[in-house]
Amino acid sequence: MNQAVAEFAPDMLEDTRVADKARFDAIVAQLGVPYAKGESYAIYNGDSFDLLKQLPKSSIDLTFTSPPYNIGKAYENIMPTEAYVNWCAEWIELVRAATDEKGALMLNIGYVAIEGIAKNIPISYLIWNRIKLFLQQEIVWNYGAGVAAKKFLSPRNEKLLWYVKNEKEYTFNLDDIRDPDVAYPNQKKKGKLRCNTIGKNPSDVWQIAKVTSGEGRSSKERTPHPAQFPLDLCERVIKGFAPASGIVLDPFLGSGSTVDACSRWGRFSIGFEIKEDYCEIAAERAEARQRQIEINI
Repeated sequence: MNQAVAEFAPDMLEDTRVADKARFDAIVAQLGVPYAKGESYAIYNGDSFDLLKQLPKSSIDLTFTSPPYNIGKAYENIMPTEAYVNWCAEWIELVRAATDEKGALMLNIGYVAIEGIAKNIPISYLIWNRIKLFLQQEIVWNYGAGVAAKKFLSPRNEKLLWYVKNEKEYTFNLDDIRDPDVAYPNQKKKGKLRCNTIGKNPSDVWQIAKVTSGEGRSSKERTPHPAQFPLDLCERVIKGFAPASGIVLDPFLGSGSTVDACSRWGRFSIGFEIKEDYCEIAAERAEARQRQIEINI
């Protein structure tokens, strides 16, 4: 970076944040009064379909979410498989309409049983041809804890599907998510370092611990939500795939991990959650994070 650019970069970044704040405020104004709101986040208690329909077109930089898997969790109603697939296609189409032309969808999905066909079939196999976005990459989220099994291998992964609206132009902040754990950081080839001095590309397999529960093994960040996003996972996605002060949406907010990560890393966030008790958990986490940020300023 030359000196002239270096001098103006902070002002340019501030101008971008001011513009993004104006976009955020405009979205909030269109959606109406939120359940909870801070300087950079807004949480809405309501049905995702209704709220997604109210979003301005091309207004969201990144959607990062994990929808109900249709496996009988406390917060979902089981649907026939075909109805579930149709439901997924419908809400994802609403997300696509709300996504900026350079924006993306990072979709976390797992597995579902289909009687007589599969014990656990990846949901991605069922919806691949129903999504009108470009699938840039499938990321494997590998975790250490999970279902114990005796008659099949213990499941230890879910998928993150990285969709972009424009396959040639999108946000990817690789330097912000590089893995510093390099085995041979000083190795050279023809006199030049083979590795980036910041770290290596973390690859498409992410080893990130799940949020666990239970006496003696419960994660420190555990809330009453039964399927909580780990903050480490959220932070990698937010840092790597959302613009520096961009707007991130989570239409199935749950315990609020997405909002928490966005607040920590300077992004604006909007979350939808149908259950009021989960909204309360998310609001408490967001407020606690905001207090911590203010203390550290």
